[in-house]
Amino acid sequence: MPSRCAASMPPRLRSSKFSSSTASSPFISCPFVRLHPIAQPVHSSRQFSSTPCQQITLRRRKFYEWLNGPGQQLKEPLPGSTNYLGAYDKYGNLVRAGHGWRREDAKAAAAGQQQKADPEAKAEKPAETPTPAAQESLDELEAAIRSGEAEEEGKTQREEKDDGKLPPETAEDLRPFPLNQYFRSQPVLSEDLREAIFQRVKKDGATVSLASVEFGVSNERVGAVVRLKQMEKEWIAQGKTLALPYSKAVLQMLPTTPHVDSSQAKNKGKRPIQHEPINDLPVHPATHQQLFVPVSESRHYTRVDAGRAFHNSLLPADARIPHPELVQAERELESGLSFEERRRLAEQRFEKQQEGKRKEERRMEAERAKEKVVPRRRWDFVVRDVSVEAAGRDGRGIEASGWRYGFPHQDRKRGIPKIPTRVEA
Repeated sequence: MPSRCAASMPPRLRSSKFSSSTASSPFISCPFVRLHPIAQPVHSSRQFSSTPCQQITLRRRKFYEWLNGPGQQLKEPLPGSTNYLGAYDKYGNLVRAGHGWRREDAKAAAAGQQQKADPEAKAEKPAETPTPAAQESLDELEAAIRSGEAEEEGKTQREEKDDGKLPPETAEDLRPFPLNQYFRSQPVLSEDLREAIFQRVKKDGATVSLASVEFGVSNERVGAVVRLKQMEKEWIAQGKTLALPYSKAVLQMLPTTPHVDSSQAKNKGKRPIQHEPINDLPVHPATHQQLFVPVSESRHYTRVDAGRAFHNSLLPADARIPHPELVQAERELESGLSFEERRRLAEQRFEKQQEGKRKEERRMEAERAKEKVVPRRRWDFVVRDVSVEAAGRDGRGIEASGWRYGFPHQDRKRGIPKIPTRVEA
């Protein structure tokens, strides 16, 4: 066996370490033994990417070309701009800036305006609130605003062009995703507008509805701003740290609705910027169904009747909107009433509304005075005095205790028709 192995398999590893003097070594006498070299660890640097450095894909090359070219404009955000991708073209030029606009001119103009505004802010005195007698007529004010809109707009555009300012953002500038043509970034309330809403409601004592009309913000958002601002004031009083840098960074990236302070001389006669529709009508669940109601031709069918067809307590759209007083004010304006007459009618409606609220509060206090509350650990027992005579002769009085129990509905009885048999004229 050893001789055949030696004849058929010559040694594959020959080394010069074994000389002729070591012929009697066992390595030489057994030629079929293989010598395997010991594997040494190879010290090589680990590559971050498995793609070789020489192979650069087309998409990666285009990405770096865009990053060093048009994308370089987004590294330094412009002041007073959202800086979305939809505002720039494929060459990195701001679309709304127009020809001849330079970024350096805009930065210099913004810096000069800020230096100019600092001494004015120190010397500025708080303006006095004008009295109602000194206010101008609303009709004359609206006419002056309409007549001066074109001249003011042209003057503003000329000043912005000379000072290097940016024109106002358009719908294309509010498109953060260029491939999504239908998504537009919605504006949020600025910090000045939030503070003004909080001061108007908390310090001046204005109602949420009145603040909603004055600032052009919905009732729900006004309530949320007041609650969050109150919490912020409490946290500041407690010494808690606020995330002000994060809030500032977010407000710089999103479009904001500024606050127009009418007490200042430069904003006299300007209307507040409408943040959102304040008279959006919520969909009532009773109107989800489709009804076919027979109505005679001689009957005057109104929205009040349509609301009662869906539900007995469903009011018409004019009464269900958050601010029905605005509809009445527009009707009075269309009827040709003067400003003083419309103001007098508005004050009468406001006083009537406040009187109704006070009457409801007195009724609730009288109801609570009739009750005796016995507190317990898990719940409270409420005891109220009742009279048997409150049930009436038939025992179905609405003021009786338990009047809604024990009487079956009429639709359970026989002989009573369930479908309408006549149409009311």
